[in-house]
This record gives sequence, C-alpha cells and structure tokens, in this order.
Amino acid sequence: MAEDQPDDEFVEREDHEDREVGVGPHPLPWPEDTRFDPELLEHGDRRNVADAYRYWSHEAIVADLDTRRHSFHVAIENWQHDLNIGTVVRTANAFNVEGVHIVGKKRWNRRGAMVTDKYMHVHHHEDIDALIAWSSANDLQVVGIDIMPGAVPIETASLPKRTMFVFGQEGPGLSDEACAASSMVCSIAQFGSTRSINVGVAAGIAMHAWIREHSAPPSA
Repeated sequence: MAEDQPDDEFVEREDHEDREVGVGPHPLPWPEDTRFDPELLEHGDRRNVADAYRYWSHEAIVADLDTRRHSFHVAIENWQHDLNIGTVVRTANAFNVEGVHIVGKKRWNRRGAMVTDKYMHVHHHEDIDALIAWSSANDLQVVGIDIMPGAVPIETASLPKRTMFVFGQEGPGLSDEACAASSMVCSIAQFGSTRSINVGVAAGIAMHAWIREHSAPPSA
C-alpha cells in the first residue's frame, strides 16, 4: 500500500477485498413483511450484515438481536482514546453481547467498529465507580482481563453467567481501580516473547471463552 493512501480507502479494500458486497435490488414482487426496508428493496443492500438480515431495516435487526442477546457485557476503559475500542465493539457485535460500556472519555474512535455499534446498546460511564454501580444494579459480576499476579487462567476459570468483562488500555492494562473492583481477574495464557496481547485480541478470546461455557452453537 502506498504511504499516501487514505486510511478509509485501506479499510474499504481490506473489508471488501475488491468484490461487490451484499445484494442488488430485490426482484418484484416484493415480500410483504414489515421487517423489510422499502428503500433497500428498491436499491439493494450493501451493508455489512449477515445474509439473514438482507433488506431488513436497522430497527428490525436490532429488535431481532434483542430477542437473543447473550447475558454478558463488555466494558472498555477509555482514558487515552484507545484505537482498539472499535475492534472490541465489532467483536462484541459478533458475539451479540447484551451491552457495551465505555468508561472514561465519552468520545471513542469508531472506525474499527465498522458501523457495528449501531446494532449494539452502548453505554457510557464517567468512571469505574459508575460502572460498578451499574453492574451491581443489573446483577452483573465484574471480571477483569489482565496479566497480573494472582490472576485466574481464563482457560480453566468458571465465568459467571451474568458477567461484566472489563478491559484496560493498550499498554498499561487495567487501571488499579478496575482491578480492585473486579470479583475476579483472568489472564490469557501466552507462550511467546511479547509481554501482552493486543486488547482487541484479548477481548475476543475472553468473549469466546464465555460463549464456549454458556452458549450453544448457532443452528446451521
């Protein structure tokens, strides 16, 4: 890639791989279903959505996801405008989590989310204390993810059915306040020379660990 190539052009090529995504206009007669969006039926649906949701309105997709969201949440500390937040949100959408929480700065870089945040319930909390209060009110146990003395290997941990995962910033990891507020801190086994795993990758591993323990595979 040329050094002067715009980032958004790179994202477009990376995600679409130079092929046409989605479907074109729906042939007549159109299906009589209130979930379908007339404009999408007429002009086609090129959104980054699963095939089962082609031509559905945004509201209909969110409503359907709400009927089967998994009973865990994901929180990301945002003290330094971490660019990985978008990746965490996109992964949370893939696992259809019940909620995503931004702790600290309200503004975050949405590019990595690839618009998936529009299908999520995104909450903001000023600090860890506010997140903990919200979690307690909603019967969620806070589980931090970090490498630290005393951390429980996530490979052998039993995760709560109602979990609030908390992820720290890239580099410094979880804040001291988040560690202290967690009922359990889990680590992810590593076997190479690097000190830590990218937080976007760590989030995906943690969410999948919960899925493996508590959720049946989707039907084909």
